[in-house]
Amino acid sequence: MRADNSVKFNQDGKLVIMQVSDTQDLVHTRLAMLQMLDAAYDKVKPDLVLFTGDNVLGNHLLDARIGTRKVAEGWQEEFDRIRKTLCQIIIPLEDRKIPFGMIYGNHDDMNSVTKDEQAEIFRQYEYCLPMNTDNPDIDCDTYRIPVFSHDGKKLVFNLWMLDSAWYDKEKDKCFAAVKKETVDWYNSEYKAIKKKYKKDVKSLMFLHIPLPQQEELIEKCEKHDEGAVKVGKNEYIRLNPQKAGGVLGEPVSVCEDEFGLFESVKQNGDVLAVVTGHDHSNCFDGTTQGVRMVQTPAASFRCYGSDQRGVRLFILDENNPEEFETYTLNYKELCGNSPYAKFQYIWDADDKIPEKCAMIAGFAAAACAGIAALVKLKKK
Repeated sequence: MRADNSVKFNQDGKLVIMQVSDTQDLVHTRLAMLQMLDAAYDKVKPDLVLFTGDNVLGNHLLDARIGTRKVAEGWQEEFDRIRKTLCQIIIPLEDRKIPFGMIYGNHDDMNSVTKDEQAEIFRQYEYCLPMNTDNPDIDCDTYRIPVFSHDGKKLVFNLWMLDSAWYDKEKDKCFAAVKKETVDWYNSEYKAIKKKYKKDVKSLMFLHIPLPQQEELIEKCEKHDEGAVKVGKNEYIRLNPQKAGGVLGEPVSVCEDEFGLFESVKQNGDVLAVVTGHDHSNCFDGTTQGVRMVQTPAASFRCYGSDQRGVRLFILDENNPEEFETYTLNYKELCGNSPYAKFQYIWDADDKIPEKCAMIAGFAAAACAGIAALVKLKKK
């Protein structure tokens, strides 16, 4: 792993951050996602990659390659499968010498392997940021990434990485919440930084699960309204166009509790945006109560999702740290629209089962027609 969590702006004063959320896969990782991420790294050439939770499908590690039948058991098997799964998304970064950091989601530790044990897998890689290694009061994936000027002399920006979900192995229950200790740590760090530098150092805050206030970006609507999403028998919702823009593909699933994190962000004023993942089909950017909230779609193909699958970019400017640019790149934009790219997408995406069945039926029909033609030729 790297010596510390800090990064620097480039000589041109820019820093490109790529957020990859919900890679959520297993040992036999879907090729479409790996090809999409490779294309993203080569097209964008990011300075830093952040995996923002559900890095593995932790509750299905011991499943067969197809289906959910268990084919292995025990801590060692789960650990080995996590290690092999993570290897497939990390090696492409190591090969390109791209630094990366991560946080956990609700799926990562839904098994016998703890977060700390998983963190050690990440830390075996040269370009991994070390995360939290010295504060036992907070999770290993709760830490700060300081962004220094291109000459390394001045702190210009911060990236807050916060844990927001964990699996209680004794109670066999997954919790989606920001812990009080996490909020206390953020406030303490914020005050210390402001005292040292005599000003707010602007930042982005990353966590896996959205804060409850993100629901304020959504409103009830009619069936035929633009962007309407069905949530009940005769109930529909959409993004409030006065507050947010982008794609709402599903209702927002939020933290059960956040112990005042939102209020702290409001009062402190250093966070330019709270950035999340978790809801695989959502891809939007909005503001409520003066706090900007950004949600990024899943990268995974081994789960439900939508054609929004992809990555999100953040471009920071050393000379204007009060603002940032953000946009997403989806599979089609990264891998193209060739017959092969379309085939790979449909073949790997769990939500494309009808299209996959139709494709298989088409192949079968073509094969039968070919065989019939050969038989006919032989008879002649």
